[in-house]
Amino acid sequence: MNATEITVEPGVPFVDVVREFDAPRDLVFRAHTEPELLVQWLGPRKYQMIVDRWEPRDGGGWRYIHRDADGNDWGFHGVFHGTPTPDDMVQTFEFEGAPGHVSLNSLRLEERDGRTIAHVHAVFQSVEARDANVAGGMADGMTEGYQRLDELIVRLAAPVN
Repeated sequence: MNATEITVEPGVPFVDVVREFDAPRDLVFRAHTEPELLVQWLGPRKYQMIVDRWEPRDGGGWRYIHRDADGNDWGFHGVFHGTPTPDDMVQTFEFEGAPGHVSLNSLRLEERDGRTIAHVHAVFQSVEARDANVAGGMADGMTEGYQRLDELIVRLAAPVN
């Protein structure tokens, strides 16, 4: 299993994440842009993910909900900036439980020998906002989500009988 490397430098409003996947870049990109794949891996396993809107294009909006077993919902939304490509996917991210606290996230997928290295750079409005996201379980959610993405990649790569 690949480790998720999360860097949170003191005094700057950034989070950097590096994660390697045993899959070609195009497959990892599809998992980030196709809603029917996204719901299978994004976020903690204990939540059902419901995509309200997912328009991966310049100016396209997105919104999804994580729902727990008791029916509690947590909504997230944002906007894509620029046309998403494996080299550059930029979007805003806002947790609806903390309106007005928006981060700008970029994803770059680098292919090496049939494997993909994902580089995420998240910029927050302040160090305090970044720290609140980290304290809210950001690292655990990303780590578990990427483990689920590993599982999805195995299923997608399996031969069809």
